[in-house]
Amino acid sequence: MSGTGAAPPSDPIDLPPGLAVRRQDAVAVLTLSRPHKRNAIDDQTLLGLERFFTTPPAGVRAVVLTGSGDHFSAGLDLAELSGTDIVAGIAHSRMWHRAMAAIEFGTVPVISVLRGAVIGGGLELACATHVRVGEPSAFYALPEGQRGIFVGGGGSVRLPRLIGTARMVDLMLTGRVYEAEQAHAAGLTQYLVGDGEGLDTALDLAGRVAGAAALTTFAVLQALPRIAAAEPATGMLLEALMSAVAQGSDEAKLRMQAFLDGRAAKVGGDGRAPGGPGAAAP
Repeated sequence: MSGTGAAPPSDPIDLPPGLAVRRQDAVAVLTLSRPHKRNAIDDQTLLGLERFFTTPPAGVRAVVLTGSGDHFSAGLDLAELSGTDIVAGIAHSRMWHRAMAAIEFGTVPVISVLRGAVIGGGLELACATHVRVGEPSAFYALPEGQRGIFVGGGGSVRLPRLIGTARMVDLMLTGRVYEAEQAHAAGLTQYLVGDGEGLDTALDLAGRVAGAAALTTFAVLQALPRIAAAEPATGMLLEALMSAVAQGSDEAKLRMQAFLDGRAAKVGGDGRAPGGPGAAAP
């Protein structure tokens, strides 16, 4: 993917100054563009994220989310919290919940490129994406505990699913910072690549993701998280239903026939995930 030419969006997108987008075939690269604030997220940028992922550009099959400059995101712009009362604070947290849900349960898979600061709300944003690619410069923290506040962007739900509740407790109570390798070992990132390799890796992955069958993408984004959260018997029933729906589609039948005819790549060789040995988490 990284070698193909970029194309402008197929339709106009109303984005705030804190976001920028470019197209690369069926992949959109969405960039947090507030480098003077280490890409801290203000309300305008947050609402822009919600709009973008609620109605992504036509023809986009995958999104790469990255940050301008040396950092992914230093989290919530704390200026947005100054002077808020409890009722306003609840409304603000719920606004974050809506935006993060638009990413996690949207129509397109999202691959984030993590470097530099991935802290607070920036870590919550990363957790809402589907595939996370970390660079060696990335560092992860939840400084809310040291500032007398609590996570409000869905982090208390999403992060324990990735690294476990005990690790999140440690991060919040002690102010611990995970370096890139620690975060990868804990399960926060699926890929750990070399310095400056994150975007190319994400674009390669996005190219593969964009080629997935539409119904499979729907099943992975919408059904899989709910199956995993269900009690086992319910999860098994939902899996059987989704499996039958997927394999009964015309696209699935064509792809299966291509495999049986020897026209589709087998796992291994060309089917191996990009990134090289050791790039994927065990």
